[in-house]
Amino acid sequence: MRLSPELLLRAYAMGIFPMAEGRDDPEIHWIDPRRRGIFPLDQFHISRSLARRIRRGGYEAVVNQDFAATVQACAAREETWINEEIFTLYTALHAAGFAHSQEIRMDGALVGGVYGVVLGGAFFGESMFSRVTDGSKLALAHLMARLQAGGFTLFDTQFLTPHLASLGAIEIPRAEYRRRLTQALETEADFFRSPGELL
Repeated sequence: MRLSPELLLRAYAMGIFPMAEGRDDPEIHWIDPRRRGIFPLDQFHISRSLARRIRRGGYEAVVNQDFAATVQACAAREETWINEEIFTLYTALHAAGFAHSQEIRMDGALVGGVYGVVLGGAFFGESMFSRVTDGSKLALAHLMARLQAGGFTLFDTQFLTPHLASLGAIEIPRAEYRRRLTQALETEADFFRSPGELL
């Protein structure tokens, strides 16, 4: 059975998400981790070096300027779970208004970004990439400010990695995640509310 954007949204609302074993693997597997990575939206850590980088400027933080290119950049690595069907599904979700990209651009070029799915007050982070030092960290910082301004209550990172943990992500049990997810789905949030200044 081929997936549809509608089925994908139902899965997210139940707390599960899809992954492929690799870009050339046509099979998609449903993932329901026993422990889930999340960013507490009030605990994002902007290090002193990242704060200096933000103040230095020289970049532009935009949303949805090129969603497809952001997903492609996330997939352009040796190992990826983004196959052709997943790419097609998420671009369809974007066209329907449920998936967004936070992009970092320098001189117009896409140098960092993160993308994910929005349902109610939940943002389900899917993947991020960086082509310059701190590119993904800048994207994450601007995304976090956007989610806070927009009234989001849950930022799902799926898994906890050392990199995400260094930025303030934590791990919670599946039952606790589903409790927070239920509350977030009943919350109204606005992804396009202006986040204002980061620092």
